[in-house]
Amino acid sequence: MKKEETQLIVACLLVVLGAGLLIAGFIVPPVGIIDSSVLIAFGEIGTFAGSLFGIDYHYRYKITKDK
Repeated sequence: MKKEETQLIVACLLVVLGAGLLIAGFIVPPVGIIDSSVLIAFGEIGTFAGSLFGIDYHYRYKITKDK
């Protein structure tokens, strides 16, 4: 597996995991173990990191494709 493929897979997983945790943070009532603010914060970080990976992949692929 190439580095670019791995990066794209990790980007997609981070975005999906982050979005899922954001949704769970709003739906799941706080049970005292994991507060919803923790889920929301991690979801935002995961979504942001995944989008950065995806943007980096897009422009690397675009530059490589143009050559």
